[in-house]
Amino acid sequence: MDIKSGDVFTWKKTFHETETLKFADLTGDKGKHHIERDEKGRLMVHGLFTASIATKIGGDLNYIARDMFFEYIRPVFTGDTIQCELIITNVEQMEGYKKLEIQSTFCNQDGKEVLIGTSKGIIRD
Repeated sequence: MDIKSGDVFTWKKTFHETETLKFADLTGDKGKHHIERDEKGRLMVHGLFTASIATKIGGDLNYIARDMFFEYIRPVFTGDTIQCELIITNVEQMEGYKKLEIQSTFCNQDGKEVLIGTSKGIIRD
């Protein structure tokens, strides 16, 4: 795959209660806000579960992350639909692989940022 600076990739996901509870079981993170409903009947989705949307795009690119940083801006709740947009900000061809730098923005169904991040990693040739 020919990847260059400026390439943009997106993926969208709606978070559901059953998978949020399963993520709590898998990770052991059973903070009250993740397993007890709020006044609107929603669960707060785990931050790393939200960030995992980017891994679908990474898998499509055969990207191996070496460094990831996330800033959580506002909570995500079950029923929310989050779109992740990844922008390739730098590509450097090395012997046998490409080094990549990526910026990511995650927005909810209302267009509000919920998470931003950066990553550095590689794609093998």
